[in-house]
Amino acid sequence: MQVKFLIAGVLLVLLSPLYYGYIIKGFTSTWRWVKDWGEDPNYRTYSSFDIRIPKNYSIHGIDVSYYQGKIDWKKVKAMKEDDVKINFAFIKATEGMFNVDPYFQRNWREAPKAGIICGAYHYFRPKKSGAWQAKFFLQTVKFEAGDLPPVVDVEELNGVPASKMRIELRDFVRHIEKKTGVKPIIYTGLSFYKDYLQGHFEDYPLWIAHYYQSKLKISKATKWHFWQHSDKAKISGINHVVDFNA
Repeated sequence: MQVKFLIAGVLLVLLSPLYYGYIIKGFTSTWRWVKDWGEDPNYRTYSSFDIRIPKNYSIHGIDVSYYQGKIDWKKVKAMKEDDVKINFAFIKATEGMFNVDPYFQRNWREAPKAGIICGAYHYFRPKKSGAWQAKFFLQTVKFEAGDLPPVVDVEELNGVPASKMRIELRDFVRHIEKKTGVKPIIYTGLSFYKDYLQGHFEDYPLWIAHYYQSKLKISKATKWHFWQHSDKAKISGINHVVDFNA
């Protein structure tokens, strides 16, 4: 009789939802530990964002364009895991001399309402006039006090020599600086920077793309302000993976 009661008690525990919840929670924690074991302790997996994030940074943000579709910025703002949350967003505004991102005006309006600090960026086309691209960008974006600096995204030559790209890019940044009184940020990939930009725009703040690393592998003397370290983040309120920045 005692044996029967003992078996019945064990079965009740094993079949209990609480027991299975405890096991699943324990398995998840153990898997995270196993997944990160032996890796840089300053590069941790955050399950809600579904990416690994460098731990030595306290300010995090995203950048978006029409690829992300219609965004619920209140959900973006509310998302948090431990000390990681979305503080800022760079929003695509324009490209070349004629293209305006179809979601720019909505994002530029709604993100600040949710309490997110915003900046706007222009996708640069080296075959086109840098000065005219800058004018088009500023006609589209109305910057205000408290916004992040304007950004120019340059990541391809489009068939022109690197020297020609740099001439047009310099015309772009000089026009932006003249009209806004602010030095624009130059966004580019780490390889593109080393191949074509290093040593040419040292007075301008940089935003560097370098993915899936615990550290940005660049000289300490380089004047970088933002690091795009992943392109696969999952963010509440956005139905597409997102670039993540520190």
